Amino acid sequence: MSAVDRRTALVSAALRVVADRGVAQATTRAIVAEAGMSLASFHYAFASRDELMTELIRSVVADETRAVLPDPTGPDATGPHSLRHLLRDGLQRYVDHLHAEPLREKAMLELTQYALRSPEMQHLAGEQYDRYHAFAAEALESAARRSGSTWLRPVDDVARLLVALTDGLTIAWLVDQDERATAALLDLIADSVAALGRPQ
Repeated sequence: MSAVDRRTALVSAALRVVADRGVAQATTRAIVAEAGMSLASFHYAFASRDELMTELIRSVVADETRAVLPDPTGPDATGPHSLRHLLRDGLQRYVDHLHAEPLREKAMLELTQYALRSPEMQHLAGEQYDRYHAFAAEALESAARRSGSTWLRPVDDVARLLVALTDGLTIAWLVDQDERATAALLDLIADSVAALGRPQ
């Protein structure tokens, strides 16, 4: 197994262990057992569990980015669209990704809570949300550009709002999986965020 494949397998195993048992139980031994590898294999791939958890965050956020941002060459990337329409479509893609990969979001929520309780891990929560905010800003800038709109507030502020709203959306869906309530919430979020922009 190549080093890249080994790292990928260990990240996937860590995701499953964190989601099923929590970060505290995601020991190096538990992760390699889940991956079907030896402890020596872990140390060929990662210098520490901390490095693995950082890679886990990067991997999940990258997957979300690919899922939510439209393909720039795809059919949805052409034609005139309102800012509200683009926001609502992006939110729907996020929820579709959540439906398909609930384990990922469950693991990320667990990782955030654990990091906030552990001084030596707090930087992981900071890195996680730095990536969320950067991803949201990229999505908002893309929506403004495609709709010919401008944001009335700094895009970084709007991005923080969008992340806060999707955090609440994620937890609500994981708790009740109420499709009708989720659709109504997506409409409300799209309306509220779109109100912070205007056509150029």
